[in-house]
Amino acid sequence: PPMTETSDNIQAVKYHGRPTDGNNCRSAAEQGVYDFLDRLGIDYVAYCHRAAFTMEECAAVRNGLGVPVFKNLFLTNRQQTVFFLLILPADKPFKTKHLSSQLGCARLSFASAEAMEEYLHIKPGAVSPMGLIFDTSHHVKLIIDRDLASHSGRYACHPCVNTASIAISLDDLLERILPATGHDFKWVDLPEE
Repeated sequence: PPMTETSDNIQAVKYHGRPTDGNNCRSAAEQGVYDFLDRLGIDYVAYCHRAAFTMEECAAVRNGLGVPVFKNLFLTNRQQTVFFLLILPADKPFKTKHLSSQLGCARLSFASAEAMEEYLHIKPGAVSPMGLIFDTSHHVKLIIDRDLASHSGRYACHPCVNTASIAISLDDLLERILPATGHDFKWVDLPEE
């Protein structure tokens, strides 16, 4: 059964698996994420909460779920012909120059909201690797900071909306979810400074 809790001034409801109430209020993308995870038999916890836009608000989600939240950035090259989804530790600073050389791009910048919606079915503030479910043409390349390589537990990400979070294992993402979407990933090494 769902469990309602109040944590860090947010009221949230936690479910083991798909949320069972408010389905008519959930977006098609969010429902699509739950459908996809259920088809694969992925074990996950859904946490429905007030919209989380900032890393501070995501910290409240982290506390409620008891798992780390990683930073997800949607990037593109100068010509806006190649798109990248970068996952890195939440507290790690990001500078494009350190990533550009590893990807062989002259310059990276944040991709537009329009590209985010077109390829990942996500609006700004809800960037997540779950959006790769909808990237059936494989326009987006997943890159992951190597500092996360040793993370063996669960972590939280959005199911394509920022009014819910799901706790999944990084192993399930890399070994089951990505292969099912037809995506692969690349490790990158980003400095701490």
